[in-house]
Amino acid sequence: MTAYDDLMAHARETEALAQVAGRLGWDQETVMPRGAAAQRGEESAAMEGVLHARRTDPRIGEWLEAAEATDKVAAANLREIRRAFERSNKVPAKLAAEIARVTSVAQGIWAQARADEDVAAFLPTLQRVVALRQEEGQALAQGGDVYDALLDDYEPGAKASELDAMFGALRPRLVALRAAILDRPQPTPLSGSFDEAAQLALSRELAGVFGYDFARGRIDKAVHPFCSGSGNDVRVTTRTDPADPFNCLYSTIHEVGHASYEQNVEPDYLLTPIGRGVSMGVHESQSRIYENQLARSPAFAEWLLGRMRDVFGDIGIDDPATFARAVNRVSNGYIRTEADEVQYNLHVMMRYDLERALMSGDLAVDDLEAAWNDRFAADFGFAVDKPSNGCLQDVHWSVGLMGYFPTYSLGNVYAGCLHAALRADRPGLDAELAQGDLSGATAWLRDKVQRHGALMDPRETIRAACGFEPSEAPLLDYLEAKFAALYDL
Repeated sequence: MTAYDDLMAHARETEALAQVAGRLGWDQETVMPRGAAAQRGEESAAMEGVLHARRTDPRIGEWLEAAEATDKVAAANLREIRRAFERSNKVPAKLAAEIARVTSVAQGIWAQARADEDVAAFLPTLQRVVALRQEEGQALAQGGDVYDALLDDYEPGAKASELDAMFGALRPRLVALRAAILDRPQPTPLSGSFDEAAQLALSRELAGVFGYDFARGRIDKAVHPFCSGSGNDVRVTTRTDPADPFNCLYSTIHEVGHASYEQNVEPDYLLTPIGRGVSMGVHESQSRIYENQLARSPAFAEWLLGRMRDVFGDIGIDDPATFARAVNRVSNGYIRTEADEVQYNLHVMMRYDLERALMSGDLAVDDLEAAWNDRFAADFGFAVDKPSNGCLQDVHWSVGLMGYFPTYSLGNVYAGCLHAALRADRPGLDAELAQGDLSGATAWLRDKVQRHGALMDPRETIRAACGFEPSEAPLLDYLEAKFAALYDL
């Protein structure tokens, strides 16, 4: 066997163990008994210790030194292994295990504090998480920018300076569009009875329409919808609201976008470093284009209206144009995950600025709630009414995902680029969507993006799929055109 063969055999075992660790996280969010939280923290720490030891094995350095890339797949695998090896060796094993243990327990403490509307109960735990991630960021940055070092975990190669420019380009046009829309009459809301079992049944149908393979996946309920796994075991979760079936249906479609990316990576890449999504920004591009550009399009809304009336009976709307406006309703709200396309990125910008301040030490954890509430009032024009609608609404900081939030907006920007390229290649797309036929659109995304996994770096993946350099312009142009038509601007 060659050095490359030995290296890849080691990498495959490491990837397999990482999938097992991920399954522990899925279990914790879906079916784990509440009383098991502390034990699960110890289990997660033990798994992280094993993974960290494998990722820092000195033999990896020797194999990398001797291995030769015979093709682009081998070159990509070596790139990913080298990046992970260098990163892991910068973080002490004890710190990696402690982060895994603390964040596993912190998630349960956050969930209880959120349910109790008690920020003070969560702050000591958050203080510990922030301190650990600051320590990790300093180890990774080695004198450089701590936030950039953490961001690189989720979007390799991205820099905060680039994100500042992206948000600077997005904000003025989004704020202007929001102001114009909120001056218009609000769309007619749905009315009726939306049984939970019926919502879940329709969400399963929609998952199939968007290409989710149930032979290699499943759908369960969770407080915060998510996707977990890769290859032949990719699981999604959703949630229900008896007054709002859109919450369940569109959460499911969103997570199916993530799941489709993982299910559709080339089978030969299974359990290799490139056998997964290349970054969270590219991952989010798939979930957002499934949910928004495709599933919230007026064309698809016409088909969905028929299915919802079949399932729920009278929903208070029978006109496709009125239903499309309801699907794309722009209104004041607190919750990022429930925000409309126009305001979603404004929610992300706020979190990005706050977490950068936390990581730099410019914002003390004890001052987070006040800083959040002040910034929210300034950005959205009304006050936060309770912590679960404010700084306790997102799970991310409790599990140490500092640097993750901006990848949501980066994903929206990438989705805007992909949507422009998709429509250029498929001029009859709306006719397909109006029939509930997603096969052409999802096949295009599978071929252009998903099958490649991490073969290319994030921006190169989008550039190759679209045929042009990614920018904010396609997303902004799409939003302005779509909502001008829906709201008669």
